[in-house]
Amino acid sequence: MGNPPVAVITGTTHGIGTVTSHGLARAGYTVVMLCRNVQAATVLAQDIGARAPGSRIEVVHCDLASLSSVRAAAREVRERHPRIDRLINNAGIVSTWHRFSVDGHELTFATNYLGPFLLTRLLLPALAPGTRIINVSSKVHYRGRVDLDSVDNPRASYNSIAAYARSKLANVLDTFALARRLAGTGITANCLHPGVVATNLLPGWLNFIRPLFRRFILTPEQGARTTLYLALNSQAATLHGEYLDEHQQVRPAARIAHDLLLQEQLLTRSARWTGLNQASA
Repeated sequence: MGNPPVAVITGTTHGIGTVTSHGLARAGYTVVMLCRNVQAATVLAQDIGARAPGSRIEVVHCDLASLSSVRAAAREVRERHPRIDRLINNAGIVSTWHRFSVDGHELTFATNYLGPFLLTRLLLPALAPGTRIINVSSKVHYRGRVDLDSVDNPRASYNSIAAYARSKLANVLDTFALARRLAGTGITANCLHPGVVATNLLPGWLNFIRPLFRRFILTPEQGARTTLYLALNSQAATLHGEYLDEHQQVRPAARIAHDLLLQEQLLTRSARWTGLNQASA
């Protein structure tokens, strides 16, 4: 028998990422968890191993808000695994106030978009026909506006929801642009809305009114369904350059997400921000 397939996933220590990691392990994947909190990830790896005997779970330190950390993580993953079968960009944050990454970019945008952008490009050489790239976005991308000049401007006005929406629109724009570039390679790229999920992304004040709309909030198990569908379902292998909802249905993304000029402007600026070049790719 050959080696088990390899799945690389970010943001596994909470919510959807935890459930997704369990599902991948049960499906027979070697799960490589890229996490900022190595201690928490190690505890999770032990739990997954106990629940899925025989599974192989690895932990690699990766702070998506730090481009140097992303580069180090990508290098370690490629040294361990010449071939990657699933790449799931799952991690996400919402910064409640205007903060910046160590590289000088607005923190929510840096964590939710720039880090995954760089990670994906650095891991592309390890991807082969049949590999699936899955980006966890959000329905909030419909409200997003990508003002590229404000990403590293400390004087720009800041709203946490607007910042989150911008980062998630960037995820969709990037998915569609990447899908065009991967056409004909056998590697697929898709993005999704997991639903409104009861995770640590929800602001604390929401706990006071949570009972009013409890029926609209999904559990992490429900929120992980579309990610696991894209990763594991045989029918999902034919999907490419699509946006799916929490019910595993293909839906139209925001019109602006299909703007080819904006896609290219974002990619050009992202390559400059991350220092991406042919040598590093």
